[in-house]
This record gives sequence, structure tokens and C-alpha cells, in this order.
Amino acid sequence: MDQVSWLKRRKRGIKDSKKREMPDGLWRKCEGCGEIVYHKELERNLWTCNKCGYHFRLQANQYRDILVDPGSFVELLSGIESTDPLEFVDSKKYSDRLTAAKKKTGHNSAVLTGSGRLGGHLAMLALLDFGFLGGSMGSVMGEKIARLTRMAIEERVPLITLSSTGGARMQEGILSLMQMAKTSAMLARLHDEGLLHVAIQAHPTTGGVTASFASLGDVIIAEPGALIGFAGPRVIQQTIREDLPEGFQRSEFLMEHGMIDIVVHRKELKDVVVKVLDFFTNDGPDRAEDTLGQARKQGL
Repeated sequence: MDQVSWLKRRKRGIKDSKKREMPDGLWRKCEGCGEIVYHKELERNLWTCNKCGYHFRLQANQYRDILVDPGSFVELLSGIESTDPLEFVDSKKYSDRLTAAKKKTGHNSAVLTGSGRLGGHLAMLALLDFGFLGGSMGSVMGEKIARLTRMAIEERVPLITLSSTGGARMQEGILSLMQMAKTSAMLARLHDEGLLHVAIQAHPTTGGVTASFASLGDVIIAEPGALIGFAGPRVIQQTIREDLPEGFQRSEFLMEHGMIDIVVHRKELKDVVVKVLDFFTNDGPDRAEDTLGQARKQGL
């Protein structure tokens, strides 16, 4: 067989052979460093990049599994659902957006509420889900968090909130903005009762949620690199017409300026929350200003 014939046969063999396709979902591109990361490796690392530490966005169910002792979570207030009081329409009907969000997340609202144990401590938990209309706060979220806070008072247990949100829900107008006052008032009652509120801020925590319950924790914990603020940095820069400091509105920047107590990697999040609960449970209900300083000395 001459060399030309061999090359022709070789080309035919390559052309006729089937392409090996890469199955979907095996790899994810890290938004922090651009590296391609193996899906299973991400899952083992609680959806954080082992190269740059970037924290991928999680659903409420995933945070529940990270924080709560296995088998101890009981969902509460799941029957409360949003309506469309303003019959709001933009590019789509609000009612259609709600239907799509329910199908996508498997939940009736943007917050998963329930009771569970963390390191043996019973607590009430409100976990926001960015996948449900950007984790936006409407009437249902405000009502569920207010009722859950009341349950925490009645049961004399701590309240834990985890925020990942774009802010108030514009499709409900003033009814959405009213939830800022409602949740803040209930948290004031929780504080007056001497009960603990641990507020966890994930990426992003913005808008009316930041201006209400997400910033009203006795201890405020944030994930690394989380965007936290009321208005976004682009809006602020355009308004004041000045360059913003490097890292502005990121969790590390806010901790340096006294707005956040602790920045914690997701793999250490439960351990730190349990330490906080251990400390306050052992120390009693009083939460004076120096208590957090003592907790830090203990390595929190």
C-alpha cells in the first residue's frame, strides 16, 4: 500500500468515526478565576472554587443542607403564596413569573422557612433563594419572616436568616416596601425579648433586604466576596461622580469598616454559627456590646 492510499484511508477512518461528546453538567467555569472546575469537586467543596475561593450561588435547599443537622429541619409556613394585587405586567405578567419561579425552585416563595437544629441547638431559619425572582422581598417573604420571628419568641429560640437577594420586589410596589418596616418591627421585639438573631449575608445582599432584616443581626456573618449594599456601586458612582474605593461594598471592605462582624468561608460557616450559638446559649440571653468581642477572643 503506497503512502497516498494509506493517508486517504486514514482520513476516511477519522471522518467516519463518531465524535466523542462531553456530557453536560460535568464541568463549571469559575466566575472568579475563569478556571474550568469539575462538578463533583465543586460539590465536595460546597460549591466553592478550590483555586481562587470563589463562592458559587446556592439555592435555599443547599444552604439548609449545609447549616442544619441532618434530618432535623421541619419546613414551616409553606402554604403562604404570593398573589398579584396590582395585576402587574412588564415584559411578562407577574402571575406568569410566579408560576415559572415555583416550577424552577420547587418552592412557593423566595424564602424557605422552618425550624432545625445546628450543633444540637434548636433555631428558626429563614433562607432566601436567589433563584426565585432574584430572592426579592414581597408581601409573602415579609409575612413569613414576621411569623417565623414570632415563633422564635414563643419558643424562646434563636432566629437565623440567610440573605441572597436583589432587594424589594417591584411587581408589588408599596406592598413590598412595607415589609421592610414589618420585619424590622418584629426583630425589635425579638431583641427586646433577649433572643439572638444571626444574620448571614451571601452574594448578593442588596436593596430593601439589606436596609431591613439582613442588617439587623446581633451577629452579622458574610461569605467572602459577597456584594452587600443598598444601591449598587455603579449607581452610587454615577450619583456622586467619584471613583469608589477598591473592593467597595464587598464583604471584606464592609468588615473593615465595622458593618459586618465576621467573614467566613462557606466550608466553615456551620462551625462558626454553632460557636456563636454555643457562646450565647452558655452566656445567657443578655447581649451587651462587649459580648461579640469576647466571642472573637474565643476564636469565632
